[in-house]
Amino acid sequence: MPPISEETYLLRPIGHVESPLIDPAEAPKQSFEGAPAAWLVFDEAVREGLRELHVGDEIVVLTWLDRADRGVLRVHPRGDTSLPERGVFSTRSPHRPNPIGLHRVKITAIVDVLRIQVDALEALNGTPIVDLKPALKRGGSPPRQAPR
Repeated sequence: MPPISEETYLLRPIGHVESPLIDPAEAPKQSFEGAPAAWLVFDEAVREGLRELHVGDEIVVLTWLDRADRGVLRVHPRGDTSLPERGVFSTRSPHRPNPIGLHRVKITAIVDVLRIQVDALEALNGTPIVDLKPALKRGGSPPRQAPR
């Protein structure tokens, strides 16, 4: 695939996923398809940014799908060759020019701020974490705010 642009951006992982999922072929494609709980393990350098997260919070974890094929622009949805190919940007395929994973999860445990357990996460063991954001509540309302 020829480069889309000469411009590049540097992403630095802030942590990684610890998960029993190691084989992409056996991992669920979406969290609701039987994904296990997992741990988000963060670098010490981001400790201060994690302090206001709490058990029960819903967050969006952005990961770098480091085992994805970045040269793919067309896929059979869900890998099903009986379905016609589609442009990768109209699918949830991990294989794409910039393989950013988007995972909505709920925090189930926090250990020393730098280890956060979440419910069903379909990311593989060792997947780099590039960012976290609070999830919007269903219907688009903002997340709960800490008292001032």
